[in-house]
Amino acid sequence: MAKFLSSEHMEAATEALNADAAFQEAMASIDLGLQFNVTGGPDGDSDYYLKISDGSAALELGEMGDFDASVASDYESASAISQGELNVQMAFMTGKIKVGGNMAKVMMHQGLINEFARVSSGLDLEY
Repeated sequence: MAKFLSSEHMEAATEALNADAAFQEAMASIDLGLQFNVTGGPDGDSDYYLKISDGSAALELGEMGDFDASVASDYESASAISQGELNVQMAFMTGKIKVGGNMAKVMMHQGLINEFARVSSGLDLEY
């Protein structure tokens, strides 16, 4: 079992995203980079990003040089979204996540973001 926000988590998520038919359909012909910043985790703050291009997805630890939007949250909110206990839209509307950058692109690809959350919630992770 991979630990949430670890390199093993990123590898498992990348594999699951690229193997999921609904996510593959949602990411077809999309070029998107999302930077995630999670504060207050058991191991401190964590940065990771989702890069979608050329029909494939990659989730990586670290900072993405050129991203379309950023998503900031505390560890509690990030883990609740990851476990499927908190809806992304509800998290945004209640201020549990803050989105910066190209909001139009985020809104345009909301279906893809929902699929990302759905696939993530199926991962076997330790929190």
